[in-house]
Amino acid sequence: MLKYIVKRLLVAIPTFFGITVLVYLISAMAPGSPLEMLMADPMATKESMEALKEQMGLNDPAIIQYFRWLGAMLQGNLGISYRNSLPVLGQVLEKLGPTLILTLSSTALSVLIAVPLGIMSAYKPYSAWDYASSGFAFVGASTPTFFTGLVVIYLFSVKLGLLPMGGMYDAGVHTAASAIEHLILPCLVLTIFNIGSILRQTRGSMMEVFSEDYIRTARAKGLTEPRVVIIHGLRNALIPVVTVLSTMIPFMFGGAVVAEQVFSWPGLGSLMVQSINARDYPMIMGITVVIAAAVLIGNVLTDIAYSLLDPKIRESR
Repeated sequence: MLKYIVKRLLVAIPTFFGITVLVYLISAMAPGSPLEMLMADPMATKESMEALKEQMGLNDPAIIQYFRWLGAMLQGNLGISYRNSLPVLGQVLEKLGPTLILTLSSTALSVLIAVPLGIMSAYKPYSAWDYASSGFAFVGASTPTFFTGLVVIYLFSVKLGLLPMGGMYDAGVHTAASAIEHLILPCLVLTIFNIGSILRQTRGSMMEVFSEDYIRTARAKGLTEPRVVIIHGLRNALIPVVTVLSTMIPFMFGGAVVAEQVFSWPGLGSLMVQSINARDYPMIMGITVVIAAAVLIGNVLTDIAYSLLDPKIRESR
């Protein structure tokens, strides 16, 4: 197992660097520059702007700028933000916590809801329950996150006044209870969006498993239905579900970007949007490093989960 993990990490390393190259070059080719914000300063002169551009290294070709950034990153230095002149690493780590709280809580809730719904839909296919749950999953997965966010804000905040509209805490109240209250709506929106894919995959996998000979044999032996479904069925159906979860990791962060904007959630998504608008290349790259690392680590953990769920996979490695 250890040898396999090392092998997967060695494959992930060039992928990680490839991602950073693409993001840096695409950012550099985008119209505009970090100096555009400073040009609005009436005290700025053309000479001072040129001097600042030289000082920031923006006169160099994009590939040279990238390797300069890469050398600093390998030393643990993600640079200084063009937008506020503060270290990138500290700001990224500060925003990482809220984003992880949002994405992990919504993912856990999605699994807890979608997997049982998928099992029940597969157990009674083409029933009213199956059509209802599949319809809900389809609507949730096809509705844009920002629209769902606006709907739940209108219902639960504006009309009913039950939950706050945005932010992570009440003004001046930084408590766990306040954070949980503010987390409910953005977590609900991401959960609704994620349920569809997990439910459909669980349903399809369980229906395939229910048709296998070993399920019929287990029932013929007189085993109870919960034991047949959970012990013999679910474990063998989980591998495709884990695959779906691994492919959803980038979309989880993408969905968090939209949800954080709609609900003013102070995470990496909001910081990324601000940085893109300001052409803050060091901050964009710092966030890219964190998200790329999270996605690649998630893929490695998925492969480990495969081997734990299926002994055949573990033996082949």
